[in-house]
Amino acid sequence: MKFVFSDGGRSNYFKGTTGDCVCRAICNATGEDYKEIYNKINQVSKREKSGRRKRGKSNARTGVYRYTEKEIIENILGWKWHPTMSIGSGCTTHLCSEELPSGTLIVAVSKHLTCVKDGVLYDTYDCSRDGTRCVYGYWRK
Repeated sequence: MKFVFSDGGRSNYFKGTTGDCVCRAICNATGEDYKEIYNKINQVSKREKSGRRKRGKSNARTGVYRYTEKEIIENILGWKWHPTMSIGSGCTTHLCSEELPSGTLIVAVSKHLTCVKDGVLYDTYDCSRDGTRCVYGYWRK
């Protein structure tokens, strides 16, 4: 899979590295401004409730919980989830251009979100593990 370095526009506002893969993936997929998505994520996270298993709240810079990630991508942006794994099925789809559909996708892999446009990976590093990384599912407009 071809890889293109893209921080989603983070370098226009912040310096250094951080755990903002959700914000970057959304920006790379939608073309929206990094700061707008960053603010949307932090606004939605204010409504989160904490519990025994959940420490703190989501933050665009340090990490976003799956529930908040889903609310933003599906309910606010209007993208549809397409699962590629189910319980007990094992890995059926890998992060490689031959196994993913064409178009713009926000792809969920283990502990990470990334953007794939027509078989090209847009991220700050090549997270495909040479095409062996398992895809949990993807969002598509």
